[in-house]
Amino acid sequence: MNNPLLTGEPIPDFAAIRAEHVEPAIEQILSANRAELDALLAANATYTWENLIAPIEAMDERLNLAWSPVSHLNSVMNSEALRQAYNACLPKLSDYATERGQNHALYQAYQQIAEGDEYPRLDAAQRKVIDNALRDFRLAGVALADEAKARYKAIMQRLAQLGAQFQDHVLDATQAWEQRIDSPEALAGLPESSLALLRQNAERKQQDGWLLNLEFPCYYAVLNYADDRALREALYTAYNTRASDQGPTAGQWDNAPVMDEILALRHETAQLLGFASYAEYSLATKMADTPEQVLEFLQDLAVRAKPQAERDLAELQAFAREQYGAEELAPWDIAYYSEKLRQHRYAISQEELRAYFPQPQVVAGLFTVAERLFGIRFEPESEVPVWHPEVQGYRLLDAEGELRGRFYLDLYARSGKRGGAWMDSAVTRRRTAAGVQIPVAYLVCNFTPPVGERPALFTHNEVLTLFHEFGHGLHHLLTRIDYTPVAGIHGVEWDAVELPSQFMENWCWAQEALDVLARHIDTGAGLPEALYQRMQAARHFQSALQLLRQLEFALFDLRLHHDYDPAQGARVQATLKAVRDAVAVIHPPDWNRFANSFLHIFSGGYAAGYYSYKWAEVLSADAFSRFEEQGIFDPASGQDFLQQILEVGGSRDAMTNFKAFRGREPQIEPLLRHSGIAVAAD
Repeated sequence: MNNPLLTGEPIPDFAAIRAEHVEPAIEQILSANRAELDALLAANATYTWENLIAPIEAMDERLNLAWSPVSHLNSVMNSEALRQAYNACLPKLSDYATERGQNHALYQAYQQIAEGDEYPRLDAAQRKVIDNALRDFRLAGVALADEAKARYKAIMQRLAQLGAQFQDHVLDATQAWEQRIDSPEALAGLPESSLALLRQNAERKQQDGWLLNLEFPCYYAVLNYADDRALREALYTAYNTRASDQGPTAGQWDNAPVMDEILALRHETAQLLGFASYAEYSLATKMADTPEQVLEFLQDLAVRAKPQAERDLAELQAFAREQYGAEELAPWDIAYYSEKLRQHRYAISQEELRAYFPQPQVVAGLFTVAERLFGIRFEPESEVPVWHPEVQGYRLLDAEGELRGRFYLDLYARSGKRGGAWMDSAVTRRRTAAGVQIPVAYLVCNFTPPVGERPALFTHNEVLTLFHEFGHGLHHLLTRIDYTPVAGIHGVEWDAVELPSQFMENWCWAQEALDVLARHIDTGAGLPEALYQRMQAARHFQSALQLLRQLEFALFDLRLHHDYDPAQGARVQATLKAVRDAVAVIHPPDWNRFANSFLHIFSGGYAAGYYSYKWAEVLSADAFSRFEEQGIFDPASGQDFLQQILEVGGSRDAMTNFKAFRGREPQIEPLLRHSGIAVAAD
C-alpha cells in the first residue's frame, strides 16, 4: 500500500489519507520503534544524549507524524470509517506508551545519564528533558510490581477507549438533533445574519425554510435572540441533555456509565501510584502543589465574586419583570433577557459589532497585532495541502525573514467537526542532522460561517476566541528550543499553558489594536468612538456571573476527582449539585446534564485541571498589566514576552519564566480588575 502516513513528511497530503491507511501505518511504526529501542538499550553500556535520547526523540517524531493527522482528521472531518480506524489504534498506542513508561532498563538508562558526568555539561533544556522523563517514569508505574504494572497497562488502554467514546457520543448527539422551521414568524428576534445561516443550513440539505441544529452558532443565536420562549426552551433542552438519559435523544448515547467508569479507573490509577486521589496525581505535573491549595484559590475567588453576581442576577430579574412582565426566569431566559438588558443599558449587542469584524479584516488585524508585538510577519500558503476548502495555510517568519513555523486556520462550524475551539500541535520544533524541523500547528474554531458571497462576520466573542487560540499557536510556533519534549507547549505545566492564550485576548479590547482589527463590512470605516466607548462600558457586564460559572466548572472537576470514594461511586450529579449549592446563583433544572458533554475533563486532558483557566488568568492579567503601564505595543515588553515566555517553551519552570518577564511573582489584583470585581477585593 502506498501509505501517505508513512512518508515522514511534516505536512501530509490530507486528501490522500484514507481510513484503511491508519492501522497498517501505526502498527508498522510501533513495531519499528520497539525494535529500535531494544537495539539502543542493547548496544550501549554507558548512555548519553546522542546514543539514547536523541534517537528516542526521532522515534517519537516518526510516530507523531503519522498519528497527528489521523487524530486531527477524526476531530475535524469525522466519518464512521475514520472513527473506527482511530478507535482501533487507541489500545495499541496506549500499550506502547505504557510499555515505554514502565521499561525499567530504559528508566535506569535515563537515571545513569542524570547521575553521570554528562548531565552537568548538558544545557538547561536537555536537563529538563531528562528530569521530566524521570518524573514521568514514576508516574507511569515503573516502580510497580509486575501485577500492578499489568493492571496499570489495562487501565490506560481502557481509559483511552472511554475518552474516545465520550467524545463520539457528544458529537453524535449534537448532530442527531435538528428542527426545520417553516415560518419566519417563529424565528422573530433573530438577526438577519442568523436567519441567513439557518436558511443556508436548510439549503445544504435540500430543504425549504430554516434549519436549526445544535452547532454553537445556531444555539447561541436562538438562546440570545429568539422571542419564542418555547423555541429557546427546546434548544436549551436538546443542547444541555446531549449524550444523557434525558432530552430528545435520551439513552441513545448516554455518557453516564462512561463517566462512572472513567472516574473509577482514574482513582484506581492514582491509588496504584501512591496518591490519595486522582487530583493529587494530576497536580504532580502542574504549578499548583496540592488540591487544597487549588480549592482555596477557587473558593477565594468565589467569595469575592458571588455578592456581585447576586446583584447582577437581581438586576436582570428586575429588568425582565419591569420591562417585559417576566415574573420568573428559567435558564433558557437568562441569555435572552441579558442581551435585552445589555442593549437597554449600553445600546450595544454582539450583532451590532459583527459588521465591524469581517473575517479578512480580523485575520489581517490579528497578524498586525502579532507583528507589532513580536516583530514577526505572516504569509498565506496557497499550495499547502488542506482537509477542507475553507481551510487556509500560513507561514510565520521573523523580522530577519527566517521561517519559524507554519499553521492552518480552520474557522467555521460544519457537520462532522467536533465543537469548541482548540490549537493542536501537528509538528514540533527539533534539531536534526538535516537542520531545524519547523513547527506546524492546527488552529481550529467553530465560528459562524460565511453566508452567500459575503465573508463571515464575527462577533466580538468570536474575535476573542480567535486571539485565544492564536496565543496557543504562537507559544508552539515561536519556540527556540530544539528538543521536542520541552519545545513550544510541550513540557509546560498544564496550569500555565493558558497564559499566552489568555494574554492575547487583551488586545481585542485595546483601542490601538481595534483600529487595525475593526473595519465595517460595507463602508470600511473603523469602529466609531461612541461605539467603542459603549463596548468598553459593557465589558464587565455580568462578569461576576461569568466568573462564577467558570469557578463552578473548576470546583466540580476538582471535587469530582479529589473526593472520589469507590464505595459511593462517581456521584457526578450529586457533586455538581453540591458545588452549585455552594457557589452558583443560577441553578439549572434537575434534568440538565451539563457533565455528560464536558469534553474538557472527560476526553480533553483537563481532568482535575480545569482550574488552570483561572490559575493562568492570574498570570496573563498580571503579564498584560506591564503593557498597560508601558504601552500596549511597547517593543521592549513585547520582546521580553517573546524571549522569556514564548521562546523558552517548557525548558524552564513556568514560574521562572513569569518572574523573568514580570520581575516578580504574580499578583491577583489585575485579574480582579479585568473581571470587574476589584471593589469586592477591598
